[in-house]
Amino acid sequence: MIATEMHVDATTVLEEPLIRNDIRNVAIIAHVDHGKTTLVDGMLRQTRVFRDNQAVMERVMDSNELERERGITILAKNTGIEYRGITINIVDTPGHADFGGEVERIMHMVDGVLLLVDAVEGPMPQTRFVLRKALERGLRAIVVVNKIDRPAARPEYVVNATFDLFIGLGATDEQAEFPVIYTHALAGRAGLRPDELAPNLEPLFDAIVNYLPPPRVDPTGPAQLLVATIEYSPYVGKIAIGRLQSGTIRAGQPIVRITPQGEQELAKVTQVYVFRNLQRVAVDEVSAGNIVAVAGIEQVGIGDTLADPADPRPLPPITVEEPTVRMTFSVNDSPFAGREGQYLTSRQVRARLFSELERNVSLRVEETERANEFIVSGRGELHLAILIETMRREGYEFAVSRPEVIFKQGDEGLLEPIEELFVEVAQEHLGAVQEMLGRRRAQMQNIHYGEDGAVYCTYLAPTRGLLGFRQPFLTATRGTGVYHTLFYGYAPYVGEIDTQKNGKLVALETGVVSSYALTNLQQRGVFIVKPGDEVYAGQVVGEHIREEELVVNVCKSKQLTNFREKPSGTNEMLNAPRELTLDDAIQFLDNDDLLEVTPASLRVRKKILNHDQRQRARKAQKG
Repeated sequence: MIATEMHVDATTVLEEPLIRNDIRNVAIIAHVDHGKTTLVDGMLRQTRVFRDNQAVMERVMDSNELERERGITILAKNTGIEYRGITINIVDTPGHADFGGEVERIMHMVDGVLLLVDAVEGPMPQTRFVLRKALERGLRAIVVVNKIDRPAARPEYVVNATFDLFIGLGATDEQAEFPVIYTHALAGRAGLRPDELAPNLEPLFDAIVNYLPPPRVDPTGPAQLLVATIEYSPYVGKIAIGRLQSGTIRAGQPIVRITPQGEQELAKVTQVYVFRNLQRVAVDEVSAGNIVAVAGIEQVGIGDTLADPADPRPLPPITVEEPTVRMTFSVNDSPFAGREGQYLTSRQVRARLFSELERNVSLRVEETERANEFIVSGRGELHLAILIETMRREGYEFAVSRPEVIFKQGDEGLLEPIEELFVEVAQEHLGAVQEMLGRRRAQMQNIHYGEDGAVYCTYLAPTRGLLGFRQPFLTATRGTGVYHTLFYGYAPYVGEIDTQKNGKLVALETGVVSSYALTNLQQRGVFIVKPGDEVYAGQVVGEHIREEELVVNVCKSKQLTNFREKPSGTNEMLNAPRELTLDDAIQFLDNDDLLEVTPASLRVRKKILNHDQRQRARKAQKG
């Protein structure tokens, strides 16, 4: 432990040749919505990153449009601040397990972490995931108990629960002796006691400087940099980001790129950057220990080593957990294809998917025997949904299949992925949730009752059983239930799963949906289209009340006659349609469905649009 306060100027001669006391490389890790990005906002403000009169949006590090809409961090981002002559490089990381690949590679760049926990909720499932990755790397942590201002805050319980989590994850004695800082991130205050907060975040900055270790480097050795993330600039092309382990890198310097497979390629560094405040700042030279961005290496990828051509030494490559869920991406061949999208062809979709591999290390893309289909594998439904939403906003039009799990063969036979499921429900809904999870082959591991009437359960459930689980869970709990999942591992196949899904209502013909038709059909189920929508034959227009599929004519209009009758207010008699978000639409899919994705629309359709052909295919499959 570094017990004394170190106020070191960046030009100070180092007392120990392998330690840079003027730098701290820190990652902020936490469960979703525990306030880490808000805390970074406060740290940036108090180190004078912004002018006093500058208008600054909240969660400034969540620069991605999707991050702002969903309120979560998806991509890890770098910034650097100065505190009393010491550079603190901060990496804001995602909290959701589906983006664990971001967390795993970021751990290669830092020497310590700030573990943020909510003062009421305490350690949560994603806290366990990101902390495990940090402890496996041997990193030390500062525990930051945030939202200490909440009326229901229970700091003593939270600290004890966090300590138990450290021990449960196999932390060393040194890692388990973590300092605790209490914060109110929105107000920009921190302190060593929950009831004594300083008017600023200085106690947090001091803890970072005094407790987290500085980088150990070899300043005179050959250049070595492990590429942890990739950015792109329209001016300089690809930019490789990582921590410089040894030596120096300067603009104009020759460099060799070493792939994880050992292949080598000579290149030239055109520009070198460091991170200051919210920008990349071009510099002439960077020495070991700093987080650096390097431009000029066109073919660089995550996991590559940038090394000195005279002494090329590769670093251990980045390894991440394998994907567990996959979907088929294909060219949109529906009757409405090409109406709304800008990029439609298999060549364009293929190029976009493979370009995603350059920065998304958890993703896998495989080509199939059909030129217009690609199998895309990821860490979970949300991981793939973010890719789909990003592509549609870029102007791509395509179709995706229902998610399916990735099986493996092991010594015990067929293995399937298992999730650790954490459920929080009111007592009156517990029975319905238990019955639902029982049908999905989930096994309860733990249960305890909270003082507020909530029940907290832990299950081990096959990933197959949790596909499409969200909507029936919310229905059963009347929207009050909360659940989180965490990949647990692979286990022997548990058998068939009965999810009791309702059938679909499928359009009979192409045309415009009429109020008259929906009014007469609404007792058949719940519709996902409304009057005035254009549909085509084979498009799914709703959910049937029974398990079988039903073909309906939603375009039927009333026959016009000379007979006049009193207006009946047809639209007022219609039930409100169910509006599907992208996440809802993915969970709505059956095995024989596709989701047509365009920049303007989401349409669920059958793989085989013709009803007679679909019936024959079903009979042949049963036979």
